[in-house]
Amino acid sequence: MKKTCMSMIAALLVFLVSTPFAQGAANPYVSVSAGLGLLSDSDVEGSWINEIDYKTGFAVNGALGLSGGMYRIEGAVGYQVNDWDKVNGDDVDAEVSILSFMANGYLDIDMPASLITPYLMVGAGIANVDFSADDVVDSEDDTVFAYQLGAGIGFDAAPNVLLDLGYRYFATADVSPEEDVDVSIASHNIMAGVRIGF
Repeated sequence: MKKTCMSMIAALLVFLVSTPFAQGAANPYVSVSAGLGLLSDSDVEGSWINEIDYKTGFAVNGALGLSGGMYRIEGAVGYQVNDWDKVNGDDVDAEVSILSFMANGYLDIDMPASLITPYLMVGAGIANVDFSADDVVDSEDDTVFAYQLGAGIGFDAAPNVLLDLGYRYFATADVSPEEDVDVSIASHNIMAGVRIGF
């Protein structure tokens, strides 16, 4: 199932990258966004820790992209931090941080005579996931494959300026902060930002 999902994401990215720019010039843009990172509970295999519960965290994202009409592609850097809430049901002072580097593709759904533009997006890349827990484990990290799916709405605020409100499901391959230890990572992120075209 996971291999099928990855293959579909890769195919969509290739389609989005090749189609608009073969047909005409693309316009550059920059975007920044921030919001809530709702990290799902992590299942842990190979450790005395069975499950990690997280508190609501924050996420930030910056991107450089090209817009070709209905389609956009971009390179993005993201950062997310969540404090641990409980480990195996017990309170603990710890956090997980995620630094990601993604290639994203967008489909903007044109709505004539409207200030609103809905969109769909897919992305793939890598993420460095770092675990830091006082008195539990030393700071450990792992760099793994990452992907995301999302949707949102852009609002025309001024010429070449859009306000953006979106949802992203971000997930990675299992993270191995220690040998023979696998941790699941998945997050529901609600982001607000601005996109400026040139």
